[in-house]
Amino acid sequence: MTSQSPSQTPTGTSNGTAVVTGASSGIGAATARRLAAEGFSVVCAARRTDRIEELAAGIGGRAVSCDVTDPQAVERLVAEAGEDVTLVINNAGGALGMEPVVEADLDAWQTMYAANVLGAAAVTKAFLPTLITNQGQVIFVTSTAADGGYEGGAGYCAAKAAERSIVQSLRLEIVDQPVRVSEVAPGMVHTEEFSLTRFHGDQERADTVYAGVAAPLVADDIADVIGWIATRPEHVNIDRITVRPRAQAAQHKVHREA
Repeated sequence: MTSQSPSQTPTGTSNGTAVVTGASSGIGAATARRLAAEGFSVVCAARRTDRIEELAAGIGGRAVSCDVTDPQAVERLVAEAGEDVTLVINNAGGALGMEPVVEADLDAWQTMYAANVLGAAAVTKAFLPTLITNQGQVIFVTSTAADGGYEGGAGYCAAKAAERSIVQSLRLEIVDQPVRVSEVAPGMVHTEEFSLTRFHGDQERADTVYAGVAAPLVADDIADVIGWIATRPEHVNIDRITVRPRAQAAQHKVHREA
Protein backbone atom coordinates (compact mmCIF):
# COMPACT_ATOMS: atom_id res chain seq x y z
CA MET A 1 0.00 0.00 0.00
CA THR A 2 1.30 3.45 -0.86
CA SER A 3 0.65 6.28 1.56
CA GLN A 4 -0.14 9.85 0.65
CA SER A 5 2.23 12.65 1.56
CA PRO A 6 1.87 13.47 5.27
CA SER A 7 -0.48 16.35 5.91
CA GLN A 8 0.36 19.21 8.23
CA THR A 9 -1.45 19.09 11.56
CA PRO A 10 -2.31 22.06 13.77
CA THR A 11 0.77 21.27 15.88
CA GLY A 12 3.14 21.85 12.98
CA THR A 13 4.55 18.34 12.93
CA SER A 14 4.16 16.13 9.89
CA ASN A 15 1.44 13.89 11.30
CA GLY A 16 1.28 14.72 15.00
CA THR A 17 1.66 12.18 17.78
CA ALA A 18 0.49 8.57 17.59
CA VAL A 19 -0.10 6.46 20.70
CA VAL A 20 0.25 2.70 20.27
CA THR A 21 -0.85 0.44 23.13
CA GLY A 22 0.55 -3.06 23.46
CA ALA A 23 3.70 -1.84 21.70
CA SER A 24 6.15 -4.18 23.40
CA SER A 25 5.95 -6.90 20.73
CA GLY A 26 4.16 -8.25 17.67
CA ILE A 27 1.65 -6.06 15.86
CA GLY A 28 2.07 -3.20 18.33
CA ALA A 29 5.83 -2.96 17.88
CA ALA A 30 5.57 -3.29 14.10
CA THR A 31 2.89 -0.59 14.03
CA ALA A 32 5.02 1.79 16.07
CA ARG A 33 7.87 1.38 13.59
CA ARG A 34 5.56 1.86 10.62
CA LEU A 35 3.95 5.00 11.99
CA ALA A 36 7.34 6.51 12.79
CA ALA A 37 8.28 5.93 9.16
CA GLU A 38 5.07 7.72 8.16
CA GLY A 39 6.12 10.84 10.03
CA PHE A 40 4.34 10.40 13.35
CA SER A 41 5.97 11.05 16.68
CA VAL A 42 5.18 7.73 18.35
CA VAL A 43 4.39 7.06 21.99
CA CYS A 44 5.04 3.37 22.67
CA ALA A 45 2.84 2.18 25.54
CA ALA A 46 2.96 -1.23 27.22
CA ARG A 47 3.60 -2.87 30.56
CA ARG A 48 7.09 -4.13 29.73
CA THR A 49 9.12 -0.96 30.10
CA ASP A 50 12.46 -2.38 28.95
CA ARG A 51 11.01 -3.47 25.62
CA ILE A 52 9.25 -0.23 24.78
CA GLU A 53 12.26 1.83 25.81
CA GLU A 54 14.39 -0.08 23.33
CA LEU A 55 11.73 0.28 20.63
CA ALA A 56 11.25 3.99 21.26
CA ALA A 57 14.99 4.61 21.16
CA GLY A 58 15.19 2.95 17.76
CA ILE A 59 12.41 5.01 16.16
CA GLY A 60 12.91 8.36 17.86
CA GLY A 61 9.75 7.92 19.90
CA ARG A 62 8.83 7.92 23.58
CA ALA A 63 8.16 5.03 25.94
CA VAL A 64 5.39 5.20 28.53
CA SER A 65 4.80 2.26 30.85
CA CYS A 66 1.05 1.57 30.86
CA ASP A 67 -1.33 -1.19 31.85
CA VAL A 68 -4.54 -0.26 30.03
CA THR A 69 -6.61 -1.95 32.74
CA ASP A 70 -5.27 0.49 35.36
CA PRO A 71 -7.17 3.82 35.32
CA GLN A 72 -4.28 5.73 36.88
CA ALA A 73 -1.87 4.34 34.29
CA VAL A 74 -4.19 5.46 31.50
CA GLU A 75 -4.41 8.94 33.00
CA ARG A 76 -0.61 9.07 33.15
CA LEU A 77 -0.40 7.94 29.52
CA VAL A 78 -2.65 10.80 28.41
CA ALA A 79 -0.64 13.32 30.40
CA GLU A 80 2.72 12.12 29.09
CA ALA A 81 1.53 11.81 25.48
CA GLY A 82 0.66 15.51 25.48
CA GLU A 83 -1.69 17.68 23.48
CA ASP A 84 -0.43 16.80 19.99
CA VAL A 85 -2.05 13.34 19.78
CA THR A 86 -3.76 12.83 16.43
CA LEU A 87 -3.88 9.02 16.37
CA VAL A 88 -4.57 6.28 18.92
CA ILE A 89 -4.03 2.61 18.13
CA ASN A 90 -5.90 0.30 20.51
CA ASN A 91 -3.78 -2.81 20.15
CA ALA A 92 -3.31 -4.04 23.74
CA GLY A 93 -5.11 -7.28 24.50
CA GLY A 94 -4.61 -10.90 23.58
CA ALA A 95 -5.99 -14.40 24.13
CA LEU A 96 -5.68 -16.78 27.07
CA GLY A 97 -6.53 -20.46 26.87
CA MET A 98 -8.57 -22.49 24.44
CA GLU A 99 -10.83 -24.61 26.60
CA PRO A 100 -14.47 -25.44 25.82
CA VAL A 101 -17.09 -23.51 27.75
CA VAL A 102 -17.73 -26.41 30.11
CA GLU A 103 -14.07 -26.17 31.23
CA ALA A 104 -13.79 -22.38 31.00
CA ASP A 105 -11.21 -20.60 33.12
CA LEU A 106 -13.38 -17.62 34.03
CA ASP A 107 -10.46 -15.77 35.59
CA ALA A 108 -8.79 -15.86 32.17
CA TRP A 109 -12.04 -14.64 30.58
CA GLN A 110 -12.09 -11.69 32.96
CA THR A 111 -8.47 -10.89 32.13
CA MET A 112 -9.22 -10.97 28.39
CA TYR A 113 -12.31 -8.80 28.80
CA ALA A 114 -10.42 -6.29 30.93
CA ALA A 115 -7.58 -5.88 28.42
CA ASN A 116 -9.39 -6.18 25.10
CA VAL A 117 -12.62 -4.40 25.97
CA LEU A 118 -12.38 -2.25 29.08
CA GLY A 119 -8.81 -1.25 28.30
CA ALA A 120 -9.67 -0.16 24.77
CA ALA A 121 -12.70 1.74 26.07
CA ALA A 122 -10.68 3.47 28.79
CA VAL A 123 -7.91 4.57 26.43
CA THR A 124 -10.40 5.80 23.84
CA LYS A 125 -12.46 7.71 26.40
CA ALA A 126 -9.36 9.35 27.86
CA PHE A 127 -7.95 10.51 24.51
CA LEU A 128 -11.19 11.46 22.79
CA PRO A 129 -11.21 15.16 23.79
CA THR A 130 -7.70 15.56 22.37
CA LEU A 131 -8.59 13.68 19.20
CA ILE A 132 -11.62 15.92 18.67
CA THR A 133 -9.50 19.04 19.10
CA ASN A 134 -6.86 17.75 16.68
CA GLN A 135 -9.30 16.18 14.19
CA GLY A 136 -7.69 12.83 14.80
CA GLN A 137 -8.34 9.14 14.45
CA VAL A 138 -8.66 6.00 16.57
CA ILE A 139 -7.92 2.54 15.15
CA PHE A 140 -8.91 -0.64 16.98
CA VAL A 141 -7.04 -3.88 16.31
CA THR A 142 -9.72 -6.53 16.82
CA SER A 143 -9.70 -10.00 15.24
CA THR A 144 -11.61 -12.25 12.89
CA ALA A 145 -12.56 -13.93 16.17
CA ALA A 146 -15.14 -11.15 16.43
CA ASP A 147 -16.93 -12.58 13.37
CA GLY A 148 -18.26 -15.62 15.21
CA GLY A 149 -17.47 -18.33 17.70
CA TYR A 150 -15.20 -21.31 17.22
CA GLU A 151 -14.54 -24.32 19.42
CA GLY A 152 -12.42 -23.38 22.40
CA GLY A 153 -12.55 -19.70 21.56
CA ALA A 154 -15.64 -18.50 23.42
CA GLY A 155 -13.83 -16.21 25.84
CA TYR A 156 -11.62 -14.55 23.25
CA CYS A 157 -14.36 -14.37 20.62
CA ALA A 158 -16.67 -12.72 23.14
CA ALA A 159 -14.04 -10.16 24.08
CA LYS A 160 -13.24 -9.24 20.50
CA ALA A 161 -16.92 -9.08 19.54
CA ALA A 162 -17.45 -6.71 22.46
CA GLU A 163 -14.53 -4.56 21.33
CA ARG A 164 -16.06 -4.41 17.84
CA SER A 165 -19.29 -3.18 19.41
CA ILE A 166 -17.35 -0.28 20.92
CA VAL A 167 -16.08 0.61 17.44
CA GLN A 168 -19.55 0.52 15.93
CA SER A 169 -21.24 2.49 18.72
CA LEU A 170 -18.48 5.08 18.92
CA ARG A 171 -18.63 5.82 15.20
CA LEU A 172 -22.36 6.50 15.48
CA GLU A 173 -22.06 8.56 18.64
CA ILE A 174 -19.41 10.98 17.34
CA VAL A 175 -20.49 11.24 13.70
CA ASP A 176 -20.80 15.00 14.21
CA GLN A 177 -17.20 15.26 15.43
CA PRO A 178 -14.02 15.40 13.28
CA VAL A 179 -12.69 12.03 14.45
CA ARG A 180 -12.33 8.95 12.28
CA VAL A 181 -13.01 5.52 13.82
CA SER A 182 -11.53 2.45 12.15
CA GLU A 183 -11.08 -1.27 12.80
CA VAL A 184 -8.50 -3.76 11.56
CA ALA A 185 -9.51 -7.40 12.02
CA PRO A 186 -6.52 -9.73 11.51
CA GLY A 187 -6.88 -13.42 10.84
CA MET A 188 -3.98 -15.83 11.32
CA VAL A 189 -0.89 -13.77 12.23
CA HIS A 190 2.28 -15.55 13.28
CA THR A 191 3.95 -13.43 15.94
CA GLU A 192 6.48 -14.46 18.53
CA GLU A 193 4.09 -14.28 21.48
CA PHE A 194 0.36 -14.43 20.67
CA SER A 195 -0.15 -18.20 20.63
CA LEU A 196 2.63 -18.78 23.15
CA THR A 197 0.81 -16.54 25.63
CA ARG A 198 -2.52 -18.17 24.80
CA PHE A 199 -1.12 -21.59 25.68
CA HIS A 200 0.72 -20.40 28.79
CA GLY A 201 4.22 -20.82 27.38
CA ASP A 202 3.67 -24.22 25.75
CA GLN A 203 5.82 -23.76 22.63
CA GLU A 204 4.90 -27.08 21.07
CA ARG A 205 1.18 -26.37 21.31
CA ALA A 206 1.68 -22.83 20.05
CA ASP A 207 3.56 -24.12 17.01
CA THR A 208 0.66 -26.41 16.04
CA VAL A 209 -1.50 -23.33 15.33
CA TYR A 210 0.64 -22.54 12.28
CA ALA A 211 1.65 -26.10 11.35
CA GLY A 212 1.39 -26.71 7.62
CA VAL A 213 0.37 -23.14 6.82
CA ALA A 214 2.80 -22.07 4.11
CA ALA A 215 2.63 -18.34 4.71
CA PRO A 216 0.65 -16.99 7.64
CA LEU A 217 0.54 -13.24 8.06
CA VAL A 218 3.28 -11.51 10.05
CA ALA A 219 3.07 -8.41 12.23
CA ASP A 220 4.41 -6.14 9.49
CA ASP A 221 1.46 -7.09 7.25
CA ILE A 222 -0.98 -5.67 9.79
CA ALA A 223 1.21 -2.65 10.48
CA ASP A 224 1.22 -1.95 6.74
CA VAL A 225 -2.58 -1.83 6.72
CA ILE A 226 -2.71 0.37 9.83
CA GLY A 227 -0.19 2.76 8.31
CA TRP A 228 -2.30 3.02 5.16
CA ILE A 229 -5.50 3.71 7.09
CA ALA A 230 -3.78 6.31 9.25
CA THR A 231 -2.62 8.31 6.25
CA ARG A 232 -5.87 8.58 4.30
CA PRO A 233 -7.28 12.09 3.72
CA GLU A 234 -9.26 13.51 6.61
CA HIS A 235 -12.61 12.99 4.88
CA VAL A 236 -11.96 9.25 4.28
CA ASN A 237 -12.94 6.79 7.01
CA ILE A 238 -12.00 3.13 6.61
CA ASP A 239 -14.67 1.43 8.70
CA ARG A 240 -13.17 -2.05 8.82
CA ILE A 241 -10.55 -4.09 7.01
CA THR A 242 -10.35 -7.86 7.46
CA VAL A 243 -6.89 -9.24 6.72
CA ARG A 244 -6.19 -12.95 6.33
CA PRO A 245 -3.42 -14.98 4.74
CA ARG A 246 -4.38 -16.53 1.42
CA ALA A 247 -4.39 -19.97 3.09
CA GLN A 248 -7.17 -18.93 5.48
CA ALA A 249 -10.48 -18.69 3.66
CA ALA A 250 -12.45 -18.25 6.90
CA GLN A 251 -11.92 -18.52 10.63
CA HIS A 252 -12.66 -22.25 10.46
CA LYS A 253 -11.15 -23.00 7.02
CA VAL A 254 -7.36 -23.10 6.75
CA HIS A 255 -5.35 -24.94 4.09
CA ARG A 256 -2.48 -26.90 5.63
CA GLU A 257 0.14 -28.65 3.57
CA ALA A 258 1.12 -32.17 4.49
